[in-house]
Amino acid sequence: MGDADDDFLPLRKSSISLPEPVSIATPTPAPVSAASEDLVTLVITTSPTPSAPSTELLEQITNAFRKHCPALTKCCVIMVIDTYDHVSNTARLKKGHVTAEGAAGFAKYKANAKKFILWEYAPPGTVYDEDQFTTSTELAEFGSVGYGHQDNSVTLSVTKTPDGRITFIEPWQRLGFGLAVRSALRLTKTPYVWIQQHDWALISDIPLTSLLHIMQKNPKPDDLETQSIRPPINYVCFPSIRMIRYATSDHVMQYSALRALTQLYKQTFSVTYGGETAQIPLTPMFFWHDKPHIAATEHYLNVVFPNRIVVPRGAFIEDTVGHRARTEMKDGEWKKWACWLYYPDDGKQLCLRHLKGRTWRGAEGESAQVLEYMRLNEEGIENKN
Repeated sequence: MGDADDDFLPLRKSSISLPEPVSIATPTPAPVSAASEDLVTLVITTSPTPSAPSTELLEQITNAFRKHCPALTKCCVIMVIDTYDHVSNTARLKKGHVTAEGAAGFAKYKANAKKFILWEYAPPGTVYDEDQFTTSTELAEFGSVGYGHQDNSVTLSVTKTPDGRITFIEPWQRLGFGLAVRSALRLTKTPYVWIQQHDWALISDIPLTSLLHIMQKNPKPDDLETQSIRPPINYVCFPSIRMIRYATSDHVMQYSALRALTQLYKQTFSVTYGGETAQIPLTPMFFWHDKPHIAATEHYLNVVFPNRIVVPRGAFIEDTVGHRARTEMKDGEWKKWACWLYYPDDGKQLCLRHLKGRTWRGAEGESAQVLEYMRLNEEGIENKN
């Protein structure tokens, strides 16, 4: 679903130094009571891409899950297969424009993507019979209430496997990333969701069980005194190249309120399960990013999508709500959003790699492009001679 991360400037290390961290109480370590795959639903958003009809992007994501976060290969999954708005001479995927060739490839991609997910996420020994799938329609409303014949909503085709473990959402019109996520959240039955765009892959191990345990122990407290000691944790993002050393970057250090929050709450949480204790470093984050993250489902719906107008059709969350969230955080409302960044090796370790889904053509397509460049170069040399 796009590479909105490229819209952000690199975070630079600030020359301002942080004061020494104060000692604050951290949650008491306690055993995790439920398997992580039973607490979280994986939401995958995908859309037209130059690599279609190949499923190579999805394959890279699931391969990375197996290596770095196996629980995400065993949980319930909701895939939103977004569509395009227009067929044009030039592809502008972020605007919903595809070429005729891209439209033809995408039609095949939808079928391939569903087959791939059914194969990857079927429980061991299970072969799904598509005749037993359930189908329904839902609506994704947006904007103000329409006038006349305009109701400002998109019809969604929803398909579920008999056991309810796999769900496909296919809109009749383009949703955009924001409405795609909201549509999936409304069908989610677990308390937490992992939001996964189709062109980001894990490159480091993710302690999902420990993170879920921390989030369970740190929901938004009603008691302000408790909240001052135990801040809420309802969203955890994972570091990409632009978020290295986030806690000491200009994104934080240029604002006194954000520096103070970081100095107060940046910490390492202890989680005990299976007789072992894990150390999980987190630092406050002052933005709501679209890149892979885990969040509390109810919190997501209530805070990011409080009404139908906050995210327009075709928009990314970070391009709309993300900036509003940051403004509110600067004004003292960080706990309302409760955003954190996983911070291994004090912010020096990457966890995500961007696959650039809007330009990557798949292995075969990339090879063909290289050969074409070589041919053009040879023609240019011959013409000069």
